[in-house]
Amino acid sequence: MKIEPREYELPSGKALLVRSVTAADAEVHIKFKCMTSGETHFMARYPEECVYSPETAASLAACEESPFDFEVGAFDGKEQVGRIGVCCVRSMLKYRHRAYMGISIEQKYWGCGLGSYLMQLAIDQTRANGFEQLELGVYSDNSRAIHLYEKFGFERYGIQPRAFKLKDGTYRDEIIMVKML
Repeated sequence: MKIEPREYELPSGKALLVRSVTAADAEVHIKFKCMTSGETHFMARYPEECVYSPETAASLAACEESPFDFEVGAFDGKEQVGRIGVCCVRSMLKYRHRAYMGISIEQKYWGCGLGSYLMQLAIDQTRANGFEQLELGVYSDNSRAIHLYEKFGFERYGIQPRAFKLKDGTYRDEIIMVKML
């Protein structure tokens, strides 16, 4: 679904444009994913796994056309610096009350309130879309993200042990969290 564009003002006074990520943004979106994947191990992929393909644009186009799913980006000029995406867990009737989300922000924009802004936007839109709960998974050692999610009322309900295997051979558990809307 399309999200109405808006601005987010950084503490410096500079404004970021917050809007739907469209199929036309596919290359910029992949570049952003590659960058954030290289800044921290908390992402689902490594930078070399972020490869542009026609499926990227098709996936973003499908999200634009969805009545419920959305992908929102924060843009500093032409560069994407943040994102939050929400999608229905599954389309079957028994699942339609549940949505799943993911968020990432370029490291130099950490600590400026952008994550909180995007979280509130996602929660409000997810609620408006008729979902009853919003779910996410987070690396167990990602204390900054866990703090953000708990600040917005997400509660821990489970742990997936050894959910992520890093290149150095170590594992990280995933904390599963939910927010009732």
